[in-house]
Order: sequence, then C-alpha cells, then structure tokens
Amino acid sequence: MAEPPIRVPSGHAQAHGRRANRRSYHDGAQVNGYVDDPYHRIRRAVAARLMVDGVIGTGPVLELGCGPRSMLDPAELPGPLVVADMAETALGHARRAAHGRALPICLDATRGLPFRAGAFAGLLTGELIEHVYDPVALLRECHRVLAPGGLLVLTTPNLATVQDRLAFLAGRAPRQVDPLHPYLWLHIRPFTASLLRRVLRRAGFTPLAIRSNQVGWLLPGGRWVTSRLLARIAPGLGGSLICAARRGSGPPSPSVVGPRNSP
Repeated sequence: MAEPPIRVPSGHAQAHGRRANRRSYHDGAQVNGYVDDPYHRIRRAVAARLMVDGVIGTGPVLELGCGPRSMLDPAELPGPLVVADMAETALGHARRAAHGRALPICLDATRGLPFRAGAFAGLLTGELIEHVYDPVALLRECHRVLAPGGLLVLTTPNLATVQDRLAFLAGRAPRQVDPLHPYLWLHIRPFTASLLRRVLRRAGFTPLAIRSNQVGWLLPGGRWVTSRLLARIAPGLGGSLICAARRGSGPPSPSVVGPRNSP
C-alpha cells in the first residue's frame, strides 16, 4: 500500500528560503564578487541588450533582484529605470552605481510586487527565478505588472549544460542540484531551456528567444575551456539561459501547480 504524501507547509519552505537568501545576499558582497567574471559579464550584457533592443514604448523598466549593480544603463532606455531588491544595503549600492538615475524600491519578490497592473514596459530579472519556491507565481506577477506587449528578460543557470548532460549519463548529478555547493544549494528550481519555455507560456508569455553566454567544459586541472560560438549555435547547452518573452494581451493559463509564493 502506498504511503500517504508528506505535506510541508509552503509558507514554511518559502520563509526558510527567504532567510537563507537574505543571509547570503543582504550586502551585495557575494554578487559583487562575481559580476566582473567573464561568465557573468557576458550573461549580463546579453540580457541587457535583449531588453534595450526589444522594449517597446517609453514606459518604465523594472529590474527585479538587481543586487548591488544594475545590468542596465539608464541612458540606453527610452523610459525611466526602477531597480528593486530585498536587500537594502545592496539596493543602496545599485542606486549609487547608477549615479542616481535609477529609482530604488525595496521589496520581496516572493510576496507579490507592489505595483499597479500594466505599470512597466519591460522587466528584467537575473539569477532570481531559481531561488523562488513557486516560479510560476512570480512570473504571473511579472505578467500582471507588465503592460500588454511588455518585454520580460530573465536569466537563470542551465540545468542541462553539455558537461552536465554527459555527467548525468555516468550517474553524476548536475552542479545545479548539489546541496553541498557553497552557493548553488540556494538554487531550488533549476531549469532547462524547454522547461523555461513551458513555464513562461503557463504564466501568459510568448517566448521570443533563448540565448546563452558560453558553452564551457571544466578540465581536470580546474581550467575552463569556453566557446561563445557554440553558445550562439546551441544555447540549450550553455552555462546560463537568457530568455526574452513578450506579455500577451490575455490572462495567464489557469494554474495547476502549487500555491502562491506568499506564505
């Protein structure tokens, strides 16, 4: 006879994740430690270019989970830039890095977004969705605050990199699900390119493009061999998934997955 399912209150799980993320990212030091690394510099540049080239109109653009430095240059946007993060210290750094040309908002994206419907022409979020207990609820909120035709650009680590695919065949777990990794243990919702498209469609978006920063291979001595060309040819094999999607005019599909983020 099958055992009854063990039910863990979603609020408890989300609250635990919220505390863990706040401890790691409250001052922006960890993010500042890697944004200048070529891997993340390329990822951020590709995401910013997708937003700058694809946003329509002169409405404001929101960067959700901006950390201590926005990916966007306010001078390249047709409208104002709003930067949001749950860490006040990191948010202060982001405002100074933008030379006061971005409006900072302190918020917790897992509790809903404190903006009116249709408030933004574009929404950019980098390396956030994998930290969230209910990513569909987060994307539905992104859908709500974007105007019809608004552009969503997000980045997230790829669960199915070329090296991880081969490692999985040999019985080794992908890096993104390693509970012993110093910071990847906070990634509770890893994505492949196909899963990301499915989740975006469920939340009411039309995926436009999937990009990647680089396809990499870690050599036994610890050195990475990388290729930007392979990332352009086969982004689903790359280290980071960078996706642009357009908000449709209709409502999202009825939810059949999990409770909302807020406890």
